[in-house]
Amino acid sequence: MSESSASSGPILQLLANGLGLWIRSQCDEVGELKLNLHGSALQLLRGRLDAVDLKARRVSFQGLPIQHAELRSGALKVNLRPGFPQQVLQLQQAFSLTGGVTLQGTDLNRALLSDRWRWLGDWLAEQLLGLPTLGSLTVNNDILLLEAPVINAGDSIRRQFRLQADAGTLRIEHLDADEAVHLPMDPGIRIKEARLQAGQLHLLGEATVKP
Repeated sequence: MSESSASSGPILQLLANGLGLWIRSQCDEVGELKLNLHGSALQLLRGRLDAVDLKARRVSFQGLPIQHAELRSGALKVNLRPGFPQQVLQLQQAFSLTGGVTLQGTDLNRALLSDRWRWLGDWLAEQLLGLPTLGSLTVNNDILLLEAPVINAGDSIRRQFRLQADAGTLRIEHLDADEAVHLPMDPGIRIKEARLQAGQLHLLGEATVKP
């Protein structure tokens, strides 16, 4: 585990530490975290910060394993609480995030078979394969391969798909048929670019974060 900040000055360093604690409290796990704060001590005394750049590796967020994240926030309004070491700051309002994340295909497969995200894996199997249970997901270069078992048949169905950003979410389309579905998406998240490459899923987008 490592954590660093490019901020200077005691007040900005205090804020960086507080933001690091807050970020870790929102995640299941954070391996490496680097923050770069933009703003002056005078702005901070007024409870404002221009932006924060974040780079992180090996993050688990709500059960989703993220290999790498590189994000930038919009303006932040905060309340410093130096007397509360476990909660040095409070975020006072929602803020925007833009940037990208990378997920390993193998990690995504494990997540979709976990209790937390099984519903989504089975939704994909039903919508794209016509079967109730997802067996596996594989990223093969720029192709998404889904497999689902056929109940009581001792066999499985495998299909190939392409993936792209569309209407703020992910559009998954059959490689050999004129059919596609749009992934259910949190209304606070908009996907702007998506690509599969070298066993990984790369996403660019924006989100609104509510404290």
